[in-house]
Amino acid sequence: MGSKTLKPAAASLYDEDFAVWTAETARLLRAGRLDEVDIEHVADEIEDMGKRDKRELHSRLTVLILDLLKWKWQPERQTRGWQSTLLTQRAELDRLLEDSPSLRRAIAAAVAKVYPAVLLSAALETGRPATVFPSECPFSPDQILDREFLPE
Repeated sequence: MGSKTLKPAAASLYDEDFAVWTAETARLLRAGRLDEVDIEHVADEIEDMGKRDKRELHSRLTVLILDLLKWKWQPERQTRGWQSTLLTQRAELDRLLEDSPSLRRAIAAAVAKVYPAVLLSAALETGRPATVFPSECPFSPDQILDREFLPE
């Protein structure tokens, strides 16, 4: 009977104050009071965590590929700032893949997915027609991840 009154309260707490909901849910889980846990929202949040990692993978790949394209097609504008961005994005991507190694298998598909938008951004940022750039990503996943790789 107690769990029936607590679950709706936990579920409404989710909508009212997410920070309090997370703290309370963690407390209940650690205490082994699983019958009081807002299971549906916990499941939603766990799924969202996986989606968040995929979004981060896509975001970091987008920045990396865009800067690699600009590096190759705008050699006159190459700066240490671009190199720094590449290094930072690669380091963050390494950390993400360390935490979620299964995402490594998704890199090639993620590159293919983000590349059309990267292509449009590259054209916009460089002022060059999109047709100047390859229709498919010219960099392999290994090159994209390689901290030393800079296209010529």
